[in-house]
Amino acid sequence: MTKIAIIEDDPTISQMYRMKFEAEGFDVQLADNGLRGVSLVDSFKPDIILLDMQMPKMSGDEALKQIRSKSASKTTPVIVLTNLGAEEAPKTLSALGIHSYIVKADLTPKQVVERVKEALSI
Repeated sequence: MTKIAIIEDDPTISQMYRMKFEAEGFDVQLADNGLRGVSLVDSFKPDIILLDMQMPKMSGDEALKQIRSKSASKTTPVIVLTNLGAEEAPKTLSALGIHSYIVKADLTPKQVVERVKEALSI
């Protein structure tokens, strides 16, 4: 079963994506801030990560720096899923090797699932 970590501080959004991905057969784990997200990635070892940028305790870009610093998650595909426009995103994101950048308001959950499947080639 394909494992996905959703690191998102808005419980309504994270539950909506959890239900959508579980309905598609994914094993889903959630973290509600960047700090918990880093721990989740370490323990869960997801096949792909959906990562919000604006979160309490640790921002998405800081979490991504820590995720990328570990050999087990250095190449795990990361899709940034945020409401920040690309022009507002931290400039460090591309250097940290994100797969794609999605503005939440631009895509339906079904379209996000399709993007994840494309990223995983499934």
